[in-house]
Amino acid sequence: MTTTLKSKLQEDLNAAIKAHDKLRSSTLRLTLTAITKVEVAGKEKRELSDDEVLKVITKEAKKRREAADAFAQGGRPEQAAQEKAEGEVLAAYLPQQLSDEELTSIVSQAVEEAKAAGAEGPRAMGAVMKIVNPKVAGQAEGGRVAAVVKKLLAG
Repeated sequence: MTTTLKSKLQEDLNAAIKAHDKLRSSTLRLTLTAITKVEVAGKEKRELSDDEVLKVITKEAKKRREAADAFAQGGRPEQAAQEKAEGEVLAAYLPQQLSDEELTSIVSQAVEEAKAAGAEGPRAMGAVMKIVNPKVAGQAEGGRVAAVVKKLLAG
């Protein structure tokens, strides 16, 4: 039987607790809580697939990044560092993020595809995003993708 991502998080949490790794254990505990929240959100409790668990982890990592930025701008470097550290714990569970070059290459191919299909102007943005999103799922954040798409469509 293959281990699910959720059980891996659980095992890593137990290891972190035993090792008295406060940062790791609190981050994993919060993430597992977020996963459980999603599992019980609907009419029936359900197990999340690894893809769904990844989405939760991605969301949690994004929250940490945004909080770190907010704390940094608010002149609270300790909290910013804490959020950044938690984000790094979570990043270990996410797929390798695409480099700017890789992302630009994927987006430019998608722009060509969309133009070939007749998409132009503002409509092209949606067409390109439809092509790009499945290719970069989990490997690049939506905002980052959209920025590259806008840049290439404008260029």
